[in-house]
Amino acid sequence: MINKIDTVLYTGKTHTVGGRNGESRSDDGRLDIKLSPPGSSGSGTNPEQLLGAGWSACFIGALGKAAAALKVTLPTDTAVDTEVDLGKTENAFFLQARLNVSLPGLDPAVARTLVDAAHQTCPYSKATRGNIDVEINLV
Repeated sequence: MINKIDTVLYTGKTHTVGGRNGESRSDDGRLDIKLSPPGSSGSGTNPEQLLGAGWSACFIGALGKAAAALKVTLPTDTAVDTEVDLGKTENAFFLQARLNVSLPGLDPAVARTLVDAAHQTCPYSKATRGNIDVEINLV
């Protein structure tokens, strides 16, 4: 089932040429990056790193919303280390991911509640749910 958006809040626009050996720019000029295949000696980043960066930033925002709803102060040094694997099974390519969430100083039960709530509300988590294998770990 595809969820329909009632109100568009923002549209990120990029133009990419050259694929994994190319470059990508946003229409506002704030993003201007070179791309390189994963594990290569190229000077650019790769789509897996970009997914990890976007997802972890969004996830921290969702943690903040969950913390506010529970009237819990989110630690200032909250961090998410995201690992996105590009892999192959037979002749098909797939992704899988791990989000390693650090909420220092929070009671583990409260931290788990926040992480679970964030995973339910984060748009990146929603987009990947049921499509790729995802682990959410408290570290």
